[in-house]
This record gives sequence, structure tokens and C-alpha cells, in this order.
Amino acid sequence: MAMIQCISPVDGSVYAERAALSFDAAKDVVARARKAQKAWAKRPLEERVQLVLKGAARLNEMSGVVVPELAWQMGRPVKYGGEYKGFNERSNYVASIAADALAPLVVEESERFERRIEREAHGVVFVVAPWNYPYMTAINTIAPALMAGNTVVLKHASQTLLVGERLVQAFIEAGVPEDVFQNVFLDHETTSALIAAGSFNFVNFTGSVEGGRSMERAAAGTFTGLGLELGGKDPGYVMEDADLEAAVDTLMDGATYNSGQCCCGIERIYVHESLYDAFIEKSVAWVSNYKLGNPLDPETSLGPMAHKRFAKVVREQIADAVSKGAKALVDPKLFPQDDGGAYLAPQVLVDVDHSMAFMREETFGPAVGIMKVKSDEEALALMNDSQYGLTASLWTKDVERAGRLGREIETGTVFMNRADYLDPALCWTGVKETGRGGSLSIIGFHNLTRPKSFHLKKVTA
Repeated sequence: MAMIQCISPVDGSVYAERAALSFDAAKDVVARARKAQKAWAKRPLEERVQLVLKGAARLNEMSGVVVPELAWQMGRPVKYGGEYKGFNERSNYVASIAADALAPLVVEESERFERRIEREAHGVVFVVAPWNYPYMTAINTIAPALMAGNTVVLKHASQTLLVGERLVQAFIEAGVPEDVFQNVFLDHETTSALIAAGSFNFVNFTGSVEGGRSMERAAAGTFTGLGLELGGKDPGYVMEDADLEAAVDTLMDGATYNSGQCCCGIERIYVHESLYDAFIEKSVAWVSNYKLGNPLDPETSLGPMAHKRFAKVVREQIADAVSKGAKALVDPKLFPQDDGGAYLAPQVLVDVDHSMAFMREETFGPAVGIMKVKSDEEALALMNDSQYGLTASLWTKDVERAGRLGREIETGTVFMNRADYLDPALCWTGVKETGRGGSLSIIGFHNLTRPKSFHLKKVTA
């Protein structure tokens, strides 16, 4: 029997392991979900919404278990208290808009005709969730999918093996029927085989670009709907009129929080020449204040990366950039806890350019490259010189300028004076190799349902 293991970045031990389901056993899970879906969809919308909110509330009550489990599984310091702020914000917001988002679009209601478009649940939704923000990324789809009348099958990354169990436990204890929301442990081959067999009506995958390609290959010819939230190399642009202190604080946090393991984290920054030297000096000082160490220590502010192989990629990118002329400005002596494995010191690189993989490939670690620019045109060309497009962060006092530039940036979200945030009222989406589809907002509900048109003629004459 194949086993799926979570290797803890804290000490390299096997923190958890579970048996992978066989294809037949997984098909049984899907069959139960499909059988339960019609009855779930017939429940009143408000009843479904309240059950989901109760599930979220129950998970909040489990923080004493959830927070240290996250530290053991993927290295986030307990200091930050898990993911409850974003988790609750997203759950509560989608609950508040569910009735409007799923309401029929009435075209005509007269003595002769009723014409309207209703939203109908897809059926069984398969959520393949990542390890970096395992609760928040999962709830983006789980909450609106269940509220809309779908049943959900959840598969989590091996690095956060226990998260799916905790989510399902919370929701079942809150009253959601067992077959309506189920967790599975699957290897890649079985996952692909299930999708290829047309087992699901919609699949939402959050992960790597290559993982997204695997999903598309598996779904080819099945006409299964796909939502793909993939890689990022998100830029920040600091203009000459920016609030320098705020820009440094937000962009450095966006580049290094969660050890830089965020799809919408800031990975490259372009600074107007008039602010460049001051921005560099303040950024290096900001990053140097981290305390790298064991994430279970309440004083630790920067934990290990989720796996030593992820840290290896970051170190290789930095070394390659330095070999080509880049300069690493953060003194490694400030971080003796950097062990060459999962524990990795933060870093700021200058004298970088787009010939370096560090400025083009996803780094997904606590390191950022900063370049000097002279104009909006130069910054725009550099921001768009990427195969990814998730978010872009613009720093200026001029809203009109930010809007004008934002329309030219090839990205899913444009921020002004903000970064590394997901607003549940807006559609979370990307372009290019960042993926397709969109979650949250009204559009997220629409992607988790299908339109059904009713053309009811009341007279025959």
C-alpha cells in the first residue's frame, strides 16, 4: 500500500503519513459525493450558507491544534496564529453575497412570458489545494462551492497532509453531511486517472505551472471545467512620489512573509532612481530584523521553508545571480540559524537584471531583487517581461496614474499602495502561466455553477 508522507521542515522527521487510496476506493468516495449532491442542493440556500459558517466557526475553535500543526507541517511560526484572519474574512464575505450572486437574472416576467437565467450547481467539485496557505486557498473554493449546492472532494498537498482532515472534521462536526464534504489522500497517478475518467464536474487546482499542465492533460476530452491558480513572479513599482516608509514596510513584508512562499508574494521590485538608494538601505535594515528559527518558538518571526528542496532552489537562484554580477546585501552572519537546509536567511539582491533566472523564474522564497528605473515606461516594460501575471503593486499618490499604468500591466490584480493581499470582494485571477478562471467575488460563484435558461411561454395563442 502506497503511503503519503509529510516530512516536517522543523527537524526533517516524518510528521504524518497516510495510506493513499486506490483508484476504486477513490471512485467510491466520488460516488457517495454524487449521490449526496442532489439532496444537498435542494436544501434552502440560507441553510447551506449557515452550515458552512458553522464549519468555519468550528475550525476557529480548533486553533490550539491547527496552529502548531501548521508549524510542524510547513514551517510557519506559531507567532502568526495560523490563517484565521483571511480564512474568516473570505468565508464571511462569500456568505454575505451568496444570495445575490446565485439569484436568477430575470429578463422578463409578464402575462405572456417568464424568461430568466438561473445558477445551477455543477455537481461534484474537486479541490486540489497547496501547502503554502493550506486553509485560506482551500476555503476560496470550498465555501462558495458548498453554498452553491455542490458537494466537495478535497485533496491536500502531502506537505500539509493533516489540513484536509481538520477541515472536514470541523465541517462535519458543525452539521454538514459526511458525504457532502470529503477528504481524500491520493497520489498523482490516481488523481490524474480520476480526472481523466470524468469523475468530477469541476476541478480547482492551486499549485505549480507543471501541476496545472498535468491537470489540463488529465482533463483533456472530458469537458471538465478547470480553475487553475498557478505560479507568480509579482512585481512592485515604487514611483518618485511614493510614501517610502510604507512602501518598504509593505513590499518587504510581501517579499518575505511566510518565508516568501506565497503565489502573490513580491519577488521583484523596480524603484525610481530618485528613491532607489534610500529604498535599498531601508529594505536591508527591515529584512535584517527577522528572527530565523524554530517555528514553534513564539519569538521566531521567520520559520524554515516548507522543505529543504524548496530552499535549495532559492539558494541556486541567488548563487546564479551573484555569479552573473548581482550583489547580496543581507549579512549572513545575522542569521546563524541558516543551516543550508530548510532554514534559509532572507536576502535582498541588487545589480540584478532580467538575464538572471532570479528575476524571471518563480523563486518562492524569502529573497527579492531590486532594480533602478528612470520612468514609467521602463518600469512597465520590466513588469510585463514575465511569463506570469497574478498581481502588481504600484506605489504612488496619484490614483489616475496607477489606474493608467494598471491597465497596461499584464496581471490579474493591480494594487496601489498595497501588496500580497486577497480581497474576497474582487475576483482572484491571473493571466499567462499564472492560470485561468477566477475564485471569490460574484464571479467565483458563477464559476462554481452553470447557467440554466428558462423560457416559459404562458400562452399558446
